[in-house]
Amino acid sequence: MSAIVDDTYAEAFRSIFAEVLITARDRTWLDHAVRAATGNASSTILCDCEAGIDRYVGPGGDTSFTVPDGRPGALVQFHVPRFRKDRVEAIERSLLVRISQNVLTCATAAVFSTDPTEGWVPLGRKIAYFGDGHQFRDTRFGRPVWVIPILGGEFTIDRRFYYRDGLMGGNLWFMGASTDAALLAAERAHAAAAATPGVICPFPGGVAASGSKAGSRYKFAIASTFAEYCPTLRDKPGVETRLPEGVASVMEIIINGRDLPTLITATQAAIAASRETPGLLRISAGNYGGRLGKSFVYLHPDKQPPVLA
Repeated sequence: MSAIVDDTYAEAFRSIFAEVLITARDRTWLDHAVRAATGNASSTILCDCEAGIDRYVGPGGDTSFTVPDGRPGALVQFHVPRFRKDRVEAIERSLLVRISQNVLTCATAAVFSTDPTEGWVPLGRKIAYFGDGHQFRDTRFGRPVWVIPILGGEFTIDRRFYYRDGLMGGNLWFMGASTDAALLAAERAHAAAAATPGVICPFPGGVAASGSKAGSRYKFAIASTFAEYCPTLRDKPGVETRLPEGVASVMEIIINGRDLPTLITATQAAIAASRETPGLLRISAGNYGGRLGKSFVYLHPDKQPPVLA
């Protein structure tokens, strides 16, 4: 029996994001670099950014994408909310810290930006100062780079790194009769969404078990547990549960990406992949009535307004 899909929408909000290409000698060292660079980047509630792998490219991955050095590569996205007044400084700082500390340090790794878009930051020059005066400019693979001598040989990095408009906060909720059912549905949904080029799912394993609401009774907290959807609070006095009958667990996936059509494609793929999960009762999504963002991803595709190019 198929799960019910609520007639609602996920409310995404604008971001700026940088798409970065990391390469390495082989998939093992590529994965080490990607995991390190995207660590502690699940939610901008307290993380400096939201980051994750879009897809593998080059040998062993999407060969339609040209990798400058011809090695195994991964496209990684780093997002910060566009409503931040310091958004450009924030994305530059996130890239500076994560690439210098987690990619420069990774054996055989190199890092490149993707095609010029909205704006850019001089990231290569700043990281090149690690060379302590021995760094130099060069042209490699037909592009201007900085080369930094390191103990392992040389580290190559593009001079400019570009950022562009994106979206954060696409989401789906999976309500199950058990934790296992909700989690299996979320895992299936994440796998399908992640297979869509141009998106990332930044939470651990692509799944958020602690979906939050904006605000808190504590002044120092900007987000808190969504009590109305916590199964163990269903009968607690003062909590008006919104959970359907029989739901014992709710798991969520968050989808960030390039643009609204990409998020729509990923969302529909996730719903199709998860709807028949045994024990899954309902698929829904979180929104704030347009107060957070103006990009709506409808769960019923026939309700989705045309997206203007």
